[in-house]
Amino acid sequence: MNKNMQIKVVLMFFALGVILISGLGIGYMAMLNQLEAVNSSQPDIMNLINSQVKNTKIAMTIAFVIYSIVSVLVGILASKILSSPMKKLIKSAEKVASEENINELNRQKKQIETILLHMTDGIIAFDMQGEIIHINLAAKSLLSITDKEDTFDKIFKKLQIDINMEKIIYLENWTSSEQRKNVGGRYVNILFAPFQDENDRPAGVMVLIQDITEHVKLDNMRKEFVADVSHELKTPITSIMGYADTLLEEDYDKETQTKFLNVISSEARRMAKLVSDLLTLSRYDSKQIKAEEVEFDLGELVKKCQEKLKFEIESKNHNIECFVTASVPPVKADKDGIERVVLNILSNAVKYTPENGTIKVYVGFVYSDAYIKVIDNGIGIPEEDLSRIFERFYRVDKARTREMGGTGLGLSIAKEILNQNKGSIDIKSEVGKGTEVVIRLPAKKKA
Repeated sequence: MNKNMQIKVVLMFFALGVILISGLGIGYMAMLNQLEAVNSSQPDIMNLINSQVKNTKIAMTIAFVIYSIVSVLVGILASKILSSPMKKLIKSAEKVASEENINELNRQKKQIETILLHMTDGIIAFDMQGEIIHINLAAKSLLSITDKEDTFDKIFKKLQIDINMEKIIYLENWTSSEQRKNVGGRYVNILFAPFQDENDRPAGVMVLIQDITEHVKLDNMRKEFVADVSHELKTPITSIMGYADTLLEEDYDKETQTKFLNVISSEARRMAKLVSDLLTLSRYDSKQIKAEEVEFDLGELVKKCQEKLKFEIESKNHNIECFVTASVPPVKADKDGIERVVLNILSNAVKYTPENGTIKVYVGFVYSDAYIKVIDNGIGIPEEDLSRIFERFYRVDKARTREMGGTGLGLSIAKEILNQNKGSIDIKSEVGKGTEVVIRLPAKKKA
């Protein structure tokens, strides 16, 4: 742009000079020609005129050369004077634009770094040499990466993952780019993907690490659940089919037939109870149960449940005591659901407490919660089983629980009911000494 301006200014000055010098020269030559025409008969004057013509041509040539040089110098000087403010303006604009671009790039970079830093998924970027370009805290934590492990090979050889970086970059479609690994008790899914630079050339490999421990646990629980349901249904069905086939094959006396039919009836009821419990859990899982919340007295509900279990309590000659604090405010919840929970807890206490045992029930109020505490001196629960007793179909003693008619779903249902009523359940136990169960529910605030 500056050169074009300089050329234009020089040409402008040069053209003006040519016109001026040419005009003066042509005028002077015309005057000499007139003198030559007038004095053509006088040799001395003609010699003088010819000499003047020659001198004029020389002078015009010198004038052209000098003026050309002057025009160039003046043009350059003028163009500098004219373009200087524009150059300053352009430089200033470029500087501002450059600073804005740098600021914008820095801002974007900080945003990306902040996002990567606080991601729960791990991110590692490697260059073409396998050196780490970027790594966030989640990646270090999930893969237990130390400062010494700073290359692609070191990290994944430690994890015993057989993967080649060059194959990922150049043979992406023929290489498995996803791995699942157990690292320090956690399951992680590792995804490898090549990335390119601004010229679409390979620039390195990006690695995404996802913690899928919960997904794996849920998947295992689902598989166990299906296996448990199948097993629980298979046992009574096998018994029913066996006894029914036996009755059909031969004629038995009335007493034997009654005995076999009682077994069939018992197993059918057990299977029906199992299916009913499964449907109940399914409804709670899918939020299909929309129970009506009502106000009720927790102490009265506990006494009602105790009355319903009167036969079982007396058959084992248990000593059961119930203590209700007078100042317990009413609770607002699903009364039928809470009754089911209390019956399950009291029934377990009766079942797993040997004959002539002691069961104490407390109903009270602490802070903003009403509570029911059931303490027995029964067989207790091993410490290693306490963390799993709310899992579906989990039984501490499977044979004994099945013998007593349990489905292994009672505590799971109880926990679901309490969760939906904003309550909680806690269990403490010691083998041979007994079990303590505490149920909490939000109480209605006092006026």
